[in-house]
Amino acid sequence: MLRPDTFALTALLALVTALGPVSTDMYLPSMPDIGRLLDAPIASVQLTLSCYLAAYALGQIGYGPVSDRYGRRPILLFALTLFCIANLGCALAPNIESLIAARTFQALGGSGAIVVVRAIVRDLYAGARAGRELSLMGAIMALAPIVAPLIGGVLQTAVGWRANFVVTFCVGVTAAALVWRWLPETLAQPSTEPLTLAGALRVYRGFLQNRAFVAHLGIVACAFAGLFAWISGSAFVLQDLYGLSPLGFSVAFVVGSLGFLVGTLLATQIVMRVGLDRTLGWGTSALAAGGVALAASVALGTTSVAAIVLPMSLYLCGLGLTMPQAMAGALTPFASRAGAASSLIGFTQQTSAAILGAIVGHTLAQTAWPMAAPIAAMGCLALLIWVTSRRVRQEDGKAPP
Repeated sequence: MLRPDTFALTALLALVTALGPVSTDMYLPSMPDIGRLLDAPIASVQLTLSCYLAAYALGQIGYGPVSDRYGRRPILLFALTLFCIANLGCALAPNIESLIAARTFQALGGSGAIVVVRAIVRDLYAGARAGRELSLMGAIMALAPIVAPLIGGVLQTAVGWRANFVVTFCVGVTAAALVWRWLPETLAQPSTEPLTLAGALRVYRGFLQNRAFVAHLGIVACAFAGLFAWISGSAFVLQDLYGLSPLGFSVAFVVGSLGFLVGTLLATQIVMRVGLDRTLGWGTSALAAGGVALAASVALGTTSVAAIVLPMSLYLCGLGLTMPQAMAGALTPFASRAGAASSLIGFTQQTSAAILGAIVGHTLAQTAWPMAAPIAAMGCLALLIWVTSRRVRQEDGKAPP
């Protein structure tokens, strides 16, 4: 079994966390082709993403309390098994309705992975140390949105869209095997409370009464919603409006995603020195600046792909700085209920992403504004929350003794 404070454990947790981005980013270059081959309109193809996000959000509600009661390992293995089976369903889907259904079950499996991994990190670390661990995991995980679209573009060009889900199935099986063989149980003291709806709601209400948790949660939700406005709209904007091929889109998406890698790597270097709050300040400032620059590019009518991708790269750099620290700040006060807190964080961020992603998907037409405007708004709102909540985050966000 792997020990805490080792790179091997961090890498394994990052691999499990990367399943969500891999399952989404790899098939993005195929979305226009899926619509043509399955005779489905853009709005229906968009549902393969929006329904995934909705199920990913709802699925997270249950995993956290169950893992608080029964342990991290068995719940994580169950989630990974469901994820792998659903990938086979995606690969074999005969029509768009079947693909939407299989993607929904894929999300229900993948949602358990991210919830349990965040809880494992809180089991082992707290405060800035947890932020550094999540940032390091994010740096490793950042390879997923960089590599996955490239692989997806190659597979789409050479084989077709179904191959994306076959590859994702193989990644999921590998992750499940490594977890079964190497991941230790990290829950020291299982919860003894009965698993009831009333009990879960009581716990969640307690989280929402903590002002630091709510502030960090707001930053997470805004930053993540902006990301999924980009994911939801970028394939159609860059391919249909800017004329990129599926492979060209993959390259552009990778260039943008490099910003996230830079942000997470920077966070691992600075968070232990300057703390969660200042790192969050830098991150939310980058979110706002990138979003405003993107909106300005669209307003000026620029036709260069770089005028879209580079501002988004700055936004994603801010995301890499912001997300790990905001999650660590939200989890820190709740050592004994880290699973449930992780569930509420995941549900909120994914719900906001699903709603905004659906709006972007259904309003895209002959302009990039339906994608650019929400990204700018979410970046500015995240910065506003950071500025106005500094005092309450310092007062209510301390780790328990």
